[in-house]
Amino acid sequence: MATTVVADDTGRAKPRLGDTIFSRLALAAGIIILVALAGVFIFLTIEGAPGLVKPASFYGSASTFAGYVAPLLFGTVLAAIIALVVAVPLSWGIALVVSHYAPKRVATPIAYVIDLLAAVPSVVFGLWGITVLAPKLSPVYQWLEEHAGWVPFFAGPASTTGRTILTAGLVLAIMIIPIITAISREVFSQTPRLHEEAALALGATRWEMLRLAVFPYARSGMVSAVMLGLGRALGETMAVAMVLSAGGGISFNLISNTNPASIASNIASNYREGTPGKIQVLIATGLVLFLVTFLVNFAARWVVTRNERKLAR
Repeated sequence: MATTVVADDTGRAKPRLGDTIFSRLALAAGIIILVALAGVFIFLTIEGAPGLVKPASFYGSASTFAGYVAPLLFGTVLAAIIALVVAVPLSWGIALVVSHYAPKRVATPIAYVIDLLAAVPSVVFGLWGITVLAPKLSPVYQWLEEHAGWVPFFAGPASTTGRTILTAGLVLAIMIIPIITAISREVFSQTPRLHEEAALALGATRWEMLRLAVFPYARSGMVSAVMLGLGRALGETMAVAMVLSAGGGISFNLISNTNPASIASNIASNYREGTPGKIQVLIATGLVLFLVTFLVNFAARWVVTRNERKLAR
C-alpha cells in the first residue's frame, strides 16, 4: 500500500502531527533537565557560598574550607577508584559472556539477575556490608598487614571491625556492576554481525575477534558505561555512611580506620545535628561534589565524542 506524503508550497514534506508532538516533548524534556540542573547549582551556590568563609571552628580540625573538604574529596575519589578497579573487569567480563559466549538459555537468566541488582536499595547493600562483608574481611586485613605490610596500601594497623575504605569500595563495586554490565552488554550486542564473521573467516580466534572487531566498535559505549558507574560511586551516600568507619585525614592505607569519609556520607552523617552555620559548610561540600561529578560527565562526553570521530574517519 502506497504512502501519501503531504508537501507544503515549497515542495518539502510536511512533518506529521505525531512527529511534531514527539519532537516538542523531547525538546521540553531536555530543557526541563537543564533547568533542574541549573536550579540545583544555583541553590548550592547561594546556600553554600557562606560556608566557604566561616570561622575555623566550623571546620573541625581544619582551619579553612579547603582543608576541611580536601580529605572528604580524597575519600570520595579513593572509594570510587577502588570500586572501578573491581567492577569494570567483572562487568565487561559478564557482558562478554552474556553477549558472545554463553548460550541464550543461560545468558538470559544471568542478564536478569544482574539487572535485578540495580533495584536493590542502597540501605540493603549497606546492611549487608556492615553485618556480613566487614566481619569476613577483618581476618583478611590482618593477614595482609602481616604478610604485605611493606605495601603502603596494607601498612596497618588492620581494622578489627573491617569497616574500612576498602570494604566501602567493594560494596560500591557490587552496586555499580549492574550499570556497567547492562550498558556494555548492549553495545557489545550491537556490533555488526558482518564484522565478527569477517574476522572469524580470516582465521581470528574468538578473543581476537572480540579485540579487533567488537572492542573498537563498542569503545565509546564502554567508556560511557564506566563513567556512569563512576558517577554512581561518587554520589553514593547511605551504603558508604553505614559501612565506613572514618578516622579523618588523607591516607592511602586501605585496611585501617584512618581514611576519611566521602562527601556524600559526611553530609548524611552530620546534616541532622548541624547548626545553621555547619549546614552551610555541608552544602558547600555538596557544591564541590556537584562540580566534580559534572566535570567527570563532561570528560566522559568528550572522550566518547573523540572516539566517535576517530571511528568515522
